[in-house]
Amino acid sequence: MRRAQVIRNTLETQISINLNLDGAGKSVLETGVPFLDHMLDQIARHGMIDLEAVAKGDLHIDAHHTVEDIGITFGQALTKAVGDKKGLRRYGHAYVPLDEALTRVVIDLSGRPGLVFNIDFTRARIGDFDVDLIHEFFQGLVNHALITLHIDNISGRNAHHQAETTFKAFGRALRMAIELDPAAAGIIPSTKGTL
Repeated sequence: MRRAQVIRNTLETQISINLNLDGAGKSVLETGVPFLDHMLDQIARHGMIDLEAVAKGDLHIDAHHTVEDIGITFGQALTKAVGDKKGLRRYGHAYVPLDEALTRVVIDLSGRPGLVFNIDFTRARIGDFDVDLIHEFFQGLVNHALITLHIDNISGRNAHHQAETTFKAFGRALRMAIELDPAAAGIIPSTKGTL
């Protein structure tokens, strides 16, 4: 079973993530950051993974620690759930449009953390949510999932659309990368023999 649970407690946040890579796109989200819940739901639905994320953070300061630490914990859970990566496709990509916005996401389950993040948001906040935290979420995820991730917002005038296409495309690309490849059953998808 490709499942993982990670609990991460710090002086700033207490986070629990449950992840099932072979799920049905269901989510239970109680992060205290409503916009992030909306975005995490996009990952679950478009990635066809089951995701439960419960967090308590120092939101009286701001959402920075909570969003970043959820990214870290999600990344740790993803690492546990994919295991040794035998038989996985390894690479995934997706283009997702939403009205005027278009975002491309490309993933490599490489074992090496790397983030290329090209989004020029058209405004600094979506409601109460600081758009800079989207980068922080993905940086935390990448660092702890040990993946290479390229995110390119190709077009967009509406910041909500820019963000939503990013999370949907991430979910779709992740779904492709973690898919089991029948032609490569039991094989680690690398000439090195390890990832």
